[in-house]
Amino acid sequence: MHSNVDQRAPRSLKLAASAGLLFLHLPILLIFVYAFTTEEKSYQWPPPGFTLKWFAVTWARPDVWRALKLSVGVASLSTIVALVLGTLCAAAISRSKFFGRETISLLVILPIALPGIITGIALRSAFNLAEIPFSVWTIVLGHATFCVVVVYNNAVARFRRTSASLIDASMDLGADGFQTFRYVILPNLGTALLAGGMLAFALSFDEVIVTTFTAGQQQTLPIWMLEELVRPRQRPVTNVVAMVVVLVTFLPILAAYYVTRESRSADGQSR
Repeated sequence: MHSNVDQRAPRSLKLAASAGLLFLHLPILLIFVYAFTTEEKSYQWPPPGFTLKWFAVTWARPDVWRALKLSVGVASLSTIVALVLGTLCAAAISRSKFFGRETISLLVILPIALPGIITGIALRSAFNLAEIPFSVWTIVLGHATFCVVVVYNNAVARFRRTSASLIDASMDLGADGFQTFRYVILPNLGTALLAGGMLAFALSFDEVIVTTFTAGQQQTLPIWMLEELVRPRQRPVTNVVAMVVVLVTFLPILAAYYVTRESRSADGQSR
C-alpha cells in the first residue's frame, strides 16, 4: 500500500492560478478604488486623492434609491416565481416517467443557455403580440425565465438523491400528500431550494439585457448604472452603486455555496 504523501502543486501551477485570479478580480478591485477617488469626471490612475464624500452623495440621491427598491422588488418576485415553478418542474421530471421527459428537461434549462438578447427579443415580441403593457410584471416574467433554471437544477438534483422508499413509507404510514410533502420532501429539499433561491435572486438583481427589452419606463439598478455611464455626471457615484451590486450579488452566491457544500457533506456522512 502506498502511503498518503502530501502532494504540493508545482510553482508554475500556482503562478498560473494567481494570474487567473488577478485577471478575473482586478477590474472589480478597480471599481472599489474609484469609489473613493476625488476625481469625478474621468478615471484617472493613480487617483489624485481619496475621499468618502461620494458615499454621502449616493445616499442623498433619490434616483439611486428608486432603482435599488425596484431591483430588490423584481428580484424578490422573480425568485418566488422561480421557486414555485422550478420545484414543480423538478418534481414532475424526477418523480415521473413518461415519453419525452429528457426533451422537456432540456427545454426547461434552455433559457439560461440562450443569449440574453435572444430571450429579450422573444419576450418583447410576445408581450407586444399579446398587447401586454410593459411594467414591473413584464420584468419579473422576463427574469423568471432564467431564474427557474437555477432552482430547477438544484431541486432536481436533490430529488434524485432522495430515496423513493421514504415517500413510500410515509404513504404506508397513512400520511396524505400534503403531510408527505411537509415532513419528508420539504426537509430534504430545504437547502437545495435555499441555495437555488439565493442564486436566482443574485441573477435577477444584476440582470441588464433581458431587462432592457422587458422594461417600460422603469429603471432597475443595473439599467441606472448603464445610463449613468453613457451620460456621466459623477462617475464615483456609479462606482459606489457598483460596490453595492457586487456585494448584493456576491453574498447570496457565497451563502449558496456554503449551504450546498454543507448539505453534500451531510449526505456523504449519512451514507
